[in-house]
Amino acid sequence: MNQNLALADYAVFIIYFIVVASYGFTIYHKRKKDEQDAKAYFLAEGNLTWWAIGASLIASNISAEQFIGMSGEGFFLGIAVAAYEWLAAVALIIVAVWFIPVYLKNKIYTMPQFLKTRYNESTALIMAVFWLFLYVFVNLTSILYLGAVAINGLAGGEYLHVIMVGLALFALLISLGGMKVVAYTDVIQVAVLIIGGLVTSYIALTTVGQYFGVGENAIAGFKVLMREAPEHFKMIIPKPTATSSQLDIDKYLTFPGLMSYLAGIWIINLNYWGCNQYITQRALGADLQTARTGILFAGMLKLLMPLIVMLPGIAAYVLYQNGHLPQLVGGKDGAYSAVLTFLPTGLKGLSVAALTAAIVASLAGKVNSISTIYTLDIHKKYIQKEAGEKQQVNIGRIAVFAAMLLAVLFTWNDILGIGGVGGFTYIQKYTGFISPGVFAMFFLGMFWKRTTGTAAIVGVILGFVLSVLFNEYAPMLFGNETLLYTAYPNGKGAFEIPFHICMGLSFFFTMLAMIVISFAGPKVNPKAFEIDSEMFKVKPQTTVLIVITLLIIVALYVKFW
Repeated sequence: MNQNLALADYAVFIIYFIVVASYGFTIYHKRKKDEQDAKAYFLAEGNLTWWAIGASLIASNISAEQFIGMSGEGFFLGIAVAAYEWLAAVALIIVAVWFIPVYLKNKIYTMPQFLKTRYNESTALIMAVFWLFLYVFVNLTSILYLGAVAINGLAGGEYLHVIMVGLALFALLISLGGMKVVAYTDVIQVAVLIIGGLVTSYIALTTVGQYFGVGENAIAGFKVLMREAPEHFKMIIPKPTATSSQLDIDKYLTFPGLMSYLAGIWIINLNYWGCNQYITQRALGADLQTARTGILFAGMLKLLMPLIVMLPGIAAYVLYQNGHLPQLVGGKDGAYSAVLTFLPTGLKGLSVAALTAAIVASLAGKVNSISTIYTLDIHKKYIQKEAGEKQQVNIGRIAVFAAMLLAVLFTWNDILGIGGVGGFTYIQKYTGFISPGVFAMFFLGMFWKRTTGTAAIVGVILGFVLSVLFNEYAPMLFGNETLLYTAYPNGKGAFEIPFHICMGLSFFFTMLAMIVISFAGPKVNPKAFEIDSEMFKVKPQTTVLIVITLLIIVALYVKFW
């Protein structure tokens, strides 16, 4: 088994690059007039089909941290980690039916604009600056670093900086054409991502079958996984007892069983899919029905993602436990790369192309969101108020270059220490602290007319403070067992509250504080959105998509509960 890429692998990868670049250039050339229209450039207003929206959502969401990180969690936890993907499909239904109509009816194009329209300019400016820092120094850097490290390992381990620059330039090539080019090239990216990911999963299962004497059969290989690692096929992680091992406790700390479904996982998903410029931007330029169909299409694609990004991790676990995966290095995060070593020449190149597609699509989508927020919510409002349409497009392109250059500089020698904690953990650490406050601010702002601007600012600050309190200090200050939580030993000499429970507690108390503060204001805030029941009615074809998605999710949970 040779980990390095052969000539045929490079040929497959080059073909992938040429196809994506050529298609992107064709789309850009056809829509060059968008340079005279800022909203068309940033949002592809009126130009995206439902399938382009759905594919772009998935391509932007799935990146190296999913391939590497979620495969690693599959190795460690098993199928329980699939809840992130399957409940994301439910979250997307909620966003399509209830969130998107509010945005579109009120002509919201960016998340800071939502905050200014609903609350006040101070809240919008604070969050615009925060999102820019988060996207550049957390998301872009971690995606770029983790992606470069993963591909570098497959290419021989000697080309980290070359690969890093190559990924950045590839993403720049796509993103400079604007949202339409990003979205339509994402259609190819997601196709490559899914095909390459399914090939990897298929090879992993047939390899398991071969080693365990049931033949090179994927279904037989899957049955071997269920037989050899039955605990990896349970959706609910049991609550630790006095006799539980540290390994079992660590699993519960990562995904605390039923409490995950009552607390943090909903906040993570609804905040990510419904209150995130990087994601919602794809749908904000479309009409309501197109946006809804695209979002629901993305939800159906999410049902496939565990098969692509989680199943190879379980296969790696079974192979490793039985001595068939000596090439596994780096613990659970090395699971995906170890499985890729089983791929034959040519198919390994396809899998690298799939990984690259995920990385480049995420990078391109992220810098497009950065340029949109900077241009429309900061530069146009505070620096160059008279900027015309073409000037705004040029400013957006400069922002794209600047953001990517900063990401490369801070990733070059891993100045931020991403490698020390891991890309997946790095992103969760710095976004998880702010998610409860941000989601509370958006949720109450949409659906409770009494919410005030003061409550919004307090909510963001309090949500962050409470997240830090529960995650870092609560066990030490209040004890390990209270009415609100139970803290468990983390194997490092300290006690921790499971992260999802921390998010749920932070969200609950933030919502409570915002509601109490808002009662001091008028019964109907003058800036409240107009909402009527007609906004939330869905067409029969939309209902069919929702029912199909929910039935599949119910069947999966019945099977693997």
